[in-house]
Amino acid sequence: MGLFLLGVFLMFLAFFLEMARRGEGGGGERAEAGGVVIIGPVPIVFGSSQRITKAVLILAIALTVLVLALYLLLYWY
Repeated sequence: MGLFLLGVFLMFLAFFLEMARRGEGGGGERAEAGGVVIIGPVPIVFGSSQRITKAVLILAIALTVLVLALYLLLYWY
């Protein structure tokens, strides 16, 4: 329960810090976004630029390998 509350607190803190940063007139920066949807063992990657898409793809592959390794480790023991 404590980790859950810590996570919620950190999300709110990040939200308010971002709103405060944008309120300072720090515009002009182009935001980039990306994401991944993992369906079974297949990651579907999307992003607003080629650079962020490559970064998300690397993270998705690493996450897929980690989950597969943990699954096999738990299966053997």
